[in-house]
Amino acid sequence: MLGTASDETLVTRAVEGSPDAWHKLVKRYEKRVYNYALRMVGHPDDAFDLMQEVFMGVHRNLAGFRGDGAFPAWLFRIASFRCTDYLRRRRRHEEYNEERTFIEESQGPEALAAHSSRNEQITAALATLSHDQRQVVELKYFQHFTFEDIAGQLDISPNTAKTRLYSALRKLKQHEELRDAL
Repeated sequence: MLGTASDETLVTRAVEGSPDAWHKLVKRYEKRVYNYALRMVGHPDDAFDLMQEVFMGVHRNLAGFRGDGAFPAWLFRIASFRCTDYLRRRRRHEEYNEERTFIEESQGPEALAAHSSRNEQITAALATLSHDQRQVVELKYFQHFTFEDIAGQLDISPNTAKTRLYSALRKLKQHEELRDAL
């Protein structure tokens, strides 16, 4: 094979039953989905569980992917729903414990890297945003979607997506440690 297979080709082959095509799709997007979930929920173990849930849901519904839009937009819409559901459940079942230990020595290098001082500052700053604002910031700056893609994923207008982003940026600029990054 001369080039990398497109997402659409891999989806078609995966729907037809190719485990290799499915594996390539997962490998292509697993880090992005994990990082998205980590920034949304703030805990590596929960992010890993959510990543697995997202890919299980994608696998179950892959035949329903119509190809109207880009595969990543569809994938991150599912990831967004899963993270939103998780946060609702967590809010209902437990009060957030600020003293929760987010990293243990026994965790692997990915978890250690995810919790560098810079990432902790960004995660803490993102946690000050509303869920709606955090979603838009994540999709725009970390996943590089257009406002139209974000609007489609969140079922809002592009102008609402822009308003949420600019409100979030104003709030984030209040965090001294993030001023240079924004």
